[in-house]
Amino acid sequence: MMTCIILEDELPAQNLLKNFLNKIPDVKLVAAFQTALDANTFLKENKVDFLFLDINLPDILGIDFIKTIKNPPQVIITTAYPNYAVDSFELPTIVDYLVKPFSFDRFLKSIHKVEHIINRQEVKPNNHVFLNIDKTLHKILLSDVLFIESDRNYLTFVTLQKKYVFIDSLKNWNSKLTDDFIQIHKSYIINLNHIDKIAGNEISMGEIKIPIGRTFKPNFMKKFNS
Repeated sequence: MMTCIILEDELPAQNLLKNFLNKIPDVKLVAAFQTALDANTFLKENKVDFLFLDINLPDILGIDFIKTIKNPPQVIITTAYPNYAVDSFELPTIVDYLVKPFSFDRFLKSIHKVEHIINRQEVKPNNHVFLNIDKTLHKILLSDVLFIESDRNYLTFVTLQKKYVFIDSLKNWNSKLTDDFIQIHKSYIINLNHIDKIAGNEISMGEIKIPIGRTFKPNFMKKFNS
């Protein structure tokens, strides 16, 4: 089931979206907001698949709001002003643009677009990934990856051969990796196949030692033992 929120300052428009969503059993509306501040607070603590976003909000343009969100969900724009369409599609997370008033059939097409994108993202790679570093794509065999380390806005892929550093977050990679990988700390995802030793709250890969976070340990041990 897909999850979504609504950011729309006009209650009649909110109610229309809610009414349409009630007709789609595979989509769950998690929350609805009238201000960007409330929506931003929610998105900092919660993850949803997509967002219905009005362009003309009282405190900020919807397009500018999306630019402030780290790892934003997919977005369906809703507005009475079609002239924003060109600018909005320059943002990669914007899937569709609904001009008010819109029909249920047109609304449903937007939902199908989001569903297609999300299903495509959830397909995990077989044995490799490509890392975009300095405008060059590097093919990395997942079996060669020892672990992935996060340091603020940067990730380091540590492989048997070398290290690859680029701007990204661990959150983006949890859904892209095979079942051989698991996050064991807020800053580390590891390849289970390369563990040499587990001692207390630490794993070893040769001379490399990686901490196991307290909140991650139960899930890690369950997966490791299975």
